[in-house]
Parts: sequence; structure tokens; C-alpha cells
Amino acid sequence: MPGAGEEDNDTEAAVRELSVVGVRVELPSNQPIVLLREVDGDRYLPIWIGAVEATAIAYEQQGVKPARPLTHDLLRDILAALEAPLRAVEITELKDNVFYADLLIGDGLRVSARPSDSIALALRVGAPIRCTDQVLTEAGIVIPDEQEDEVERFREFLEQVRPEDFAG
Repeated sequence: MPGAGEEDNDTEAAVRELSVVGVRVELPSNQPIVLLREVDGDRYLPIWIGAVEATAIAYEQQGVKPARPLTHDLLRDILAALEAPLRAVEITELKDNVFYADLLIGDGLRVSARPSDSIALALRVGAPIRCTDQVLTEAGIVIPDEQEDEVERFREFLEQVRPEDFAG
């Protein structure tokens, strides 16, 4: 059986790093969505998420610090207290329109988690967010240059939106 380091090296060859563009609400369904972008590529990965997770991601991106820790802040603090750093988040699978992710903790520990929670935690600790090539091939979208202005409007929207807008 390969060691944790060997397993991670095999996995890293099949993944791409993503950055978080931001969160918004899709109309008319009022369903929050997080939009990720391939760091060294031109694919975007939209993932529909819950309102609580959308708020947690938006809070962190906007630097909002609640008076008491949110669940993702608590998990960050627990990992720090246990000296078990979050090394990375990997979005690993898309099955029946549901995304799956793993938290890579410490020296080779993998814990299954929802991508939305994983992203919120990764933003809090500065861990990289990765996605398998297979998931990007299945669910990633390429936005043609003529639609880049739509992405720019999305970014402008993100500058105006408040985390409270996701409560609902």
C-alpha cells in the first residue's frame, strides 16, 4: 500500500488549482452559487451551495469578522489547536449532480466534506483549493472572450453584495 505522501503525489498529478471568484444568487430560484476559476487555465466551475455556506464564503472574502465564531471559524480553530493543518481541499467527484470534496489534513489524512464547507474553511486558513481534471471536464465551463464582460459584471456585483443578502 502506498504511503500518504506517495498517494498525495499521485493525486496532485490529476488535479488543478482553483481560485474563488465569489458567490452570488442565481435568479429566479434564489439559489446561491460559488464560482471557481482554474488558476492556470480558462475553465470556471460553478457549484450551487446553501445560503449559510454562501454567507460564510462572502464574510471571509469581504473580511467580515462576526462577534462569535461561525462553524467554519470553529473548525479552523480546532485544527489549529490540534496542530493538524489543512493542507488543501480537493473537489474529487461529481455524482448525480452532487459535488464531493476531501479535506487534506496534516500528514495524509483525508476527510470527506461538502465543497461549500471545504471552500469556506480553505479561505479561512489560506489552503489551496483543487479540483480533479475529471470533474473540471464534466462540469467546468469555458467563458468565451465576448462573455468575459459578464464575468466582470459578476465581479462588480460581488463588490456590492453584502453577506446578509444571502440570508433567507
